Amino acid sequence: MSYKGFMNCNSRVSKEEQEFYDLKMKAAEYYRANGVPQKMEGVLNDMFFDKPEDIYGYLANYFSKLSSPPVISRLLGKEIYDGKGQLSLQAQVLCIIKNEEKTTCSAVISSHREVLDNSFQDQSGVTNINNDKRRDSVMAALHWIHESLNTILKGSDPCDQTGVDKILSDFFMARYLEDQDIRNREKENPPPSVPVPEPSPPTAPPKDKKGGDKGKKGNSTEKPIPPPEPSELVLPGSMAIGSVSLAVAKTGALLQCLPLYKYIKALRNQQPCPEEMHIPVPLVTLLSCGKMSPGKLNLLEEVIVIPKAGQRLKQVLTLTTTTYFQPLFSNFKLHILFSICPVLLGESIKTQPVLPTVSDSGALVVGYERPEQPLDLITEASNNLGLALGKGIHLAVNCAAHNLMDYPKGKYEVITGTPKSPDELVDMYEALISKYPAVVALIDPLRKEDVEQWERLSSVVGASCSLLSDISSKPQCHSSREDAPSLPGVRGYILNQSNETTVTDLIHVTTENKVIIGTTCGEPCSDDALSDVVVGLGVGYVKLGGLSRGERLTKYNRLISIEEELAQQGILGMAFSSLVFSAGRKRRLDKAMGRRETEEQSST
Repeated sequence: MSYKGFMNCNSRVSKEEQEFYDLKMKAAEYYRANGVPQKMEGVLNDMFFDKPEDIYGYLANYFSKLSSPPVISRLLGKEIYDGKGQLSLQAQVLCIIKNEEKTTCSAVISSHREVLDNSFQDQSGVTNINNDKRRDSVMAALHWIHESLNTILKGSDPCDQTGVDKILSDFFMARYLEDQDIRNREKENPPPSVPVPEPSPPTAPPKDKKGGDKGKKGNSTEKPIPPPEPSELVLPGSMAIGSVSLAVAKTGALLQCLPLYKYIKALRNQQPCPEEMHIPVPLVTLLSCGKMSPGKLNLLEEVIVIPKAGQRLKQVLTLTTTTYFQPLFSNFKLHILFSICPVLLGESIKTQPVLPTVSDSGALVVGYERPEQPLDLITEASNNLGLALGKGIHLAVNCAAHNLMDYPKGKYEVITGTPKSPDELVDMYEALISKYPAVVALIDPLRKEDVEQWERLSSVVGASCSLLSDISSKPQCHSSREDAPSLPGVRGYILNQSNETTVTDLIHVTTENKVIIGTTCGEPCSDDALSDVVVGLGVGYVKLGGLSRGERLTKYNRLISIEEELAQQGILGMAFSSLVFSAGRKRRLDKAMGRRETEEQSST
């Protein structure tokens, strides 16, 4: 009987019963409009035939597929302390999942403004200034996250990485241009009480009595060096961009039930993961003889081992540890170092540098007088174990030359008290590569302003040695949308995930250029997501530093875990070397190594 008929037959129906009947009719209409009865009937029929053991689990799985996709509800920023006790930023993403707000993932990235270890130099004032700037940057990042980013990303799809990163990059670009505009106005109208210092031009080398340059033969004069380009601005708060981008990528991987490396691989290929994936070849830092080392040598910021491609990562790290790190680190009194190569050191123990320590890059810090000494040390250690450098194991050198320029003199302080002009430095590299053919890559051998010397260096060593440039300090809001900065002869670039670098930026740069992903020099970040990122991006090489310090070993351990997962799944491919080696390069190297072996035999 209809409601109207029922009411006509029985006029004594209470108001409560009438309201309850109306409510039931509204509920029935609501369920019919959303197709609930049809879906219920369908799943119940399917379940009857399937007869699952877990009935409610079956229903839960069915209805979870019908639920609305998760959306970002809000972001949280937290102050944390990194592995060096420095203030850092952690970004968290919260999503609405099945009508409930849940914390999904968090991420921490490195900042390009790291406070480096100054064990051998008294720079406490500089360190305090850097700490203050870092605190200001973290506070600005927290403000960005809790105010602007929290609002503009609310309701966004966490699985739309490209869309989220575009919002983040557009936001950063607006702040970047706004800050630039403020700085330009301040330069045009500086406050009267704040004078604007003018950079002092490089002074000419001292003249001798004959009118020529001191120390130079003939009447040749050195050309003035190009002035330094303005340093790239590190915008306070920029670490919020990279941190949120990585946290969103982790969230997307979690929601799609994929490991992060497979999720990023799918983003890069715009399709499901390929059948095979490979682990990048690790560039392992062994020694640090740079500006912070106790000796006179400033040039070799990092001496890096490049293992042969095609080996399992665990095998590579075990070989590197037993061949180099254990002998070098086992005794801080240096008697093991002296027993490895007593002839090469040529000095008594009393005249050696101070006891070695571990650098921020996870390498042994040693002091030397000449660049040949650390290379001789590694060569001798290899030969003692029957591992000839240049046959399966090669070397790279991070020169970090931009930190060595003495602008008043217009020369590089390669060795304390022995400055060299850009042209003299090119000659030095040429001699070094000729003597040590196992050195197959130079990272930042010159300032980016010395374009003429880059071209000359490429012409003299480019056939046997790759020139690499670090572009980490260049804001990715620019470089990710343009080709990498052009320098003559450069074959690849070093890029770190820091500050405003988003996951989409990394995908774009690694697709368009030959890039080695690495960590910052002062890497204090213990988040191991970078290992997933490099595997997902499919890069050929990864630069994680030395086999020391927990922040770096967590990333190495994660790479080993990924390698084991891929091997178990039968999709582990072999890494291929596309950056440094070629058939012609190998022939020249074999010829050079054969020549050295002949010389050694004749000398004995």
